[in-house]
Amino acid sequence: MSEDLDREPAAAEQPGAGLGAIATWRQTSLTSKALLFGVFVNRLGAFLQIFLVLFMTHRGFTVGQAGFALGIYGAGHVLGSFVGGWLTDRLSARAATLISMLGSAALIVSILYIDVYWLILLAILVVSTVSQLNRPAAQAMLAELTKPGQLVMTMAMYRLAINLGTAVTPIVGVALVSVSYSLLFYAEAAAAVLYSAIAWRFLPGKASPEDQAAAAAARAAETKQGYRAVLADWRYDFYLAAVFLVTIVYCQYIAVLPLAIVDEGLSLWWYSLVVSANAIVVAVCEVPATKYVQKWPLRITAIAGFGLVAVGYGVYAIALIPVLLILGTIVWTASEIIGAPTTFAYPGMVAPPHLRGRYSGAMLSVFGLGNAVGPAVGVWAWSHLGQTFWLWAAGVAILSAVCARIGMRRPDEEPATDTVSTGPSTEPAT
Repeated sequence: MSEDLDREPAAAEQPGAGLGAIATWRQTSLTSKALLFGVFVNRLGAFLQIFLVLFMTHRGFTVGQAGFALGIYGAGHVLGSFVGGWLTDRLSARAATLISMLGSAALIVSILYIDVYWLILLAILVVSTVSQLNRPAAQAMLAELTKPGQLVMTMAMYRLAINLGTAVTPIVGVALVSVSYSLLFYAEAAAAVLYSAIAWRFLPGKASPEDQAAAAAARAAETKQGYRAVLADWRYDFYLAAVFLVTIVYCQYIAVLPLAIVDEGLSLWWYSLVVSANAIVVAVCEVPATKYVQKWPLRITAIAGFGLVAVGYGVYAIALIPVLLILGTIVWTASEIIGAPTTFAYPGMVAPPHLRGRYSGAMLSVFGLGNAVGPAVGVWAWSHLGQTFWLWAAGVAILSAVCARIGMRRPDEEPATDTVSTGPSTEPAT
């Protein structure tokens, strides 16, 4: 490939590229602002996952049964992302959000009135699946409404809405649980209803006949349909592999790190410092840093965003002493600040318009799968490898960076397959 073809266009050439958070927010449509607020409300009321184990033991089930229920909840997140991508493309982002929020609001309350363990597991699986349908819808809608040069910053704001909601949720949840678990569940249902009201009021409905015809023509031009068309884009498959691998590694700060710190004879205070520092630094620095990161070529973002996880965990491999613990944490936290907004924006950058939901759904599914299997794999590996575990984790992170470098193509490039047609540039309004 010639140097001209391999060169990525400067970000400044894209509409709105390089703007800071405030300038981007001012140019953001009312629909996108409402959607971001709805995402914050939804995360603010996401109590079930945090308090599920306590709720199950409160109901008289064993710790093992409660832990298995939490695993079922994680499985629902993977399934929900997959189905949500399909639903978004087949119906609309608005329809997927309404089904998700109204359905989960009704279903979550039902858990309070079920006493049989296997029925509770079934209810948890359905609630988790339905509640996740809105995630691909939100990302696809933001990609549709946002100028290409502003999508990374918009996704940084999207992540900020999620992180702020997640940060406040435990505090509000503890206050509600102090009254009753019933109040906790009804509060989550109320948050879901509020988000559905926002979606009903602000998100666009059905596409125009012209847009529906254009989307139908684009689908007809494909030799493979639906998620098969997504998987036919082999470079996107490498991107999905990168997300899966880096997620498995990244979540080890929750699964293995506390065990390793205790094994080294350090106080758990150091672990609480690590977790708190990560959350605070990401919340404070990610959006401002994105003003500059969004101008970088994708290859640089991929190598830095995925590769710095390897460097951070590699520092842990030297020794888990306080100074190296802090240094390693700063490095892998920098990887999240640099890479996460672009990673979440990437499906919207490269997806054919009529497949945005599925491209986002595929990414969220492998992200959820990595978070689901990562802790179990990590704890098992650490129990066999000891301190050497961090070197293996760094190696997997390096592999994820290589996959990201291969898979993350420029938005102006054609997909790496002749079976996915980008079709007309018009997507049915969602």
